Amino acid sequence: MLGGTFEKYDIRTKIKIFEKKITDQNFWKDKLSAQKILKEKKFFENIVNDFNFTENELENLEQLLQLATKENDIIVIKDCEKKTNLLLKQIKKIEVSCFLSGENDHLDTYLEIHAGAGGTESQDWAHMLRRMYSKWIEKKKCKFEIISEHKGDEAGIKSSTLKIMGTYMYGWLKSESGVHRLVRISPFDSGARRHTSFASVWIYPVVDDSIKIDIQEKDIRIDTYRSSGAGGQHVNTTDSAVRITHLPTSIVVQCQNERSQHKNKETCFNMLKARLHKYEIQKKDEASENLAKSKTDIGWGHQIRSYVLQPYQLVKDLRNNLENTDPESVLDGDIDTFLEAALYQTKEKNK
Repeated sequence: MLGGTFEKYDIRTKIKIFEKKITDQNFWKDKLSAQKILKEKKFFENIVNDFNFTENELENLEQLLQLATKENDIIVIKDCEKKTNLLLKQIKKIEVSCFLSGENDHLDTYLEIHAGAGGTESQDWAHMLRRMYSKWIEKKKCKFEIISEHKGDEAGIKSSTLKIMGTYMYGWLKSESGVHRLVRISPFDSGARRHTSFASVWIYPVVDDSIKIDIQEKDIRIDTYRSSGAGGQHVNTTDSAVRITHLPTSIVVQCQNERSQHKNKETCFNMLKARLHKYEIQKKDEASENLAKSKTDIGWGHQIRSYVLQPYQLVKDLRNNLENTDPESVLDGDIDTFLEAALYQTKEKNK
């Protein structure tokens, strides 16, 4: 079943190409390129190893099922069917991993969250979303750092930017850009009324030095301000936070996670390069206009996913109608099924 997928996406061919490059005597002259190749090679080798293990398990189950059927052992037959279904789900996950072949899929990623209108309600929702992604990152055994954070007036956050480091993080999360909607009984409403809150998520890849982005000094405005986030007394009493505005595109990036203004400025420039790279990619994409609109208009008409906690419990992706009736587990980071469905949908559109 999956062997055909390997052939379709040239997985084994890619590994052979990587192996050939590694044996080249000039391989380590470009360290960034070498590290990228080793990272990609390991990723695809893990896919093949996972497939080989799953294939062996399926073969063993098939033999056991044949024996159980001959002996009419209902308990063993049911156990085999249960385990087979689990392995088939695992095969689907492996196949989805094969889809991560986009130009920037292998890169680390930035994740921005912005609370919509609604004050404390939306700011608390933005914080819940950041926790959801943080939990997912932990499950993937990857790392992240908070680049910037603007706390809410009473609770939650007005906005936050994470830098996520791990294998194919941009590829996995790129479909999460858009508006996320929450419906619940508000913990901040003494009348216990139902409230609807919105927050936007924006995903863009961390670009490396191999990607050249020309930023003219005349095209940017740099502002410094006092940090409002974590970092201790020193951060809060100096103008260490940095905000850079790219005037031609109105793109704004900011960083306040370091005590040094110089380091924050360096991080901001890296983020701006990443945003401009994403901007150029989107200009070539027919769907970019709708995607940009979904980011700027945080409201009813531009949602990608709805999370309903009351009066019933349901998480629904509005692009492919995938549903999950356990929002608690989703908000605890179990979002793989939504990410996988989005990758499948993208592949189907590109056929």
